[in-house]
Amino acid sequence: MSDESQDVKAAAKDASSAVKSFISGGFGGVAAVLVGHPFDLTKTRLQTAPEGTYRGGLDVVKQTLARDGIKGMYRGMGPPIVGVTPIFAISFWGYDLGKKIVYAVTPNRPDTNLSIGELAFAGFFSAIPATLVAAPAERIKVVLQVQGQGKGGTAYKGPLDAVGGLYKEGGMRSLFRGSVATLARDGPGSAAYFVAYELAKKALTPANQDPSQLNLGAIIVAGGTAGVAMWSLAIPPDTIKSRIQSAPQGTYNGFLDCIRKTIAKDGVKALWKGFGPAMARAFPANAATFLGVEASRSLLDKLI
Repeated sequence: MSDESQDVKAAAKDASSAVKSFISGGFGGVAAVLVGHPFDLTKTRLQTAPEGTYRGGLDVVKQTLARDGIKGMYRGMGPPIVGVTPIFAISFWGYDLGKKIVYAVTPNRPDTNLSIGELAFAGFFSAIPATLVAAPAERIKVVLQVQGQGKGGTAYKGPLDAVGGLYKEGGMRSLFRGSVATLARDGPGSAAYFVAYELAKKALTPANQDPSQLNLGAIIVAGGTAGVAMWSLAIPPDTIKSRIQSAPQGTYNGFLDCIRKTIAKDGVKALWKGFGPAMARAFPANAATFLGVEASRSLLDKLI
């Protein structure tokens, strides 16, 4: 009877933890978009514009403001603000699940603290389910972000119009274009992201204090550090993803073909386009992400 009761309590605790991870991840995602979208738009335009269109990140901002005003910096924010809640929710849920998988396959471990390799596995694992939502959301976002930077007129009036147009163009395959590139970006990137966060938070937590306790200063710095770690790895596959998702149908025959054509045309340096805006965005956006995650998780722990 007692064993059965303990099993029920353990299952309820696991379910509660999963729900909390999902909800808190969603809060973190919304915070990230609100802080980081103008930087993301600048990065995407640098990555996808023809050579010579912009002199750098500041020139993107200058031209965008001159053409569309401040609202131009938030072009394409609809898909991420709608999609980011499930994307980040699934990512943090996946990270929590990844850690549980590690514990499940190492039942007799002497130390409950996860190694760097184990944290990296959990981080990479989190990107697999998240890609199912992230890939189409990124596709729509990129298509909307690059509108207005060329001579052509705006093709889509908004996210729903873009969904309809892309589906008409090539069905679900069109909506999910760039999925391999998304996973190539987010798998290694998420591994670095969560490892850097856990290590930085632990290093920044005062002596004799549990790193899991809410420490706003440590969370802000550790979250920003995690973002910088992720984007230091993620820019090349992100550039390829942006080009695949924004190019006319038939331009590239997959991830490797896009890499080959990009390097052949613009050189290896083209893979690092958008690095400046990505780094500028990485710290504040991800500090906001983890602040949203940890603050909401702390509140949920008190309520549930």
